[in-house]
Amino acid sequence: MKENTVESYRVLLEGGEGEIVEKKSRFIATIRRCENEEQAVAFVEEMKKKYWDARHNCSAMVIGARGELTRCSDDGEPSGTAGRPMLEVLLGEGIRNIAVVVTRYFGGTLLGTGGLVRAYTQAVQEGLKACKVGRMRLGRRIEIHTDYNGVGKLQYIFGQRGIEPVNSIYTDTVTFELLISSEVVEHLEKEIIEATAGRTDFQKGESLYFVDKE
Repeated sequence: MKENTVESYRVLLEGGEGEIVEKKSRFIATIRRCENEEQAVAFVEEMKKKYWDARHNCSAMVIGARGELTRCSDDGEPSGTAGRPMLEVLLGEGIRNIAVVVTRYFGGTLLGTGGLVRAYTQAVQEGLKACKVGRMRLGRRIEIHTDYNGVGKLQYIFGQRGIEPVNSIYTDTVTFELLISSEVVEHLEKEIIEATAGRTDFQKGESLYFVDKE
């Protein structure tokens, strides 16, 4: 495993929208999953075109498994009152590969620095309520070959550990294909070999990330 590999991180599964009204100003938060900076920038431009008649379209993004790339924009609001508070919400939630645009339709009343910070923060929080979030986990693809006598024991172990095989193949022998977190591979292998008295072929495949719903 590479030294810089992240074992797991939160990720947006499905974006959403949320809205708050503060002293007649509307704050509309639109949140979308973006895999890279290009997608995030294109999303921000899309929202600016959609809400072309709004006073402000402020944005924030966190890209990369470690949040290597962060960007935010106040889009004309007083410095530090919009983009940064929005970014802080995303960083606080620990969600990666996510971008948010908060559109403000001015209601005629100035909110002041503190009021703006609260409004943009609350708008993002409201938008996140409409989103689905999961966790990307670093895992291994595993193939387990056994005879029919070992099937019941393996299924019991899977049930105890909450493992659901990706595929089950029944021929003259039985093959279970699994996708499991890297940290449980060694323990699972030992448990299965002991339970089947060594009559199981446990093959470790490639490492890859998979989505685990929260």
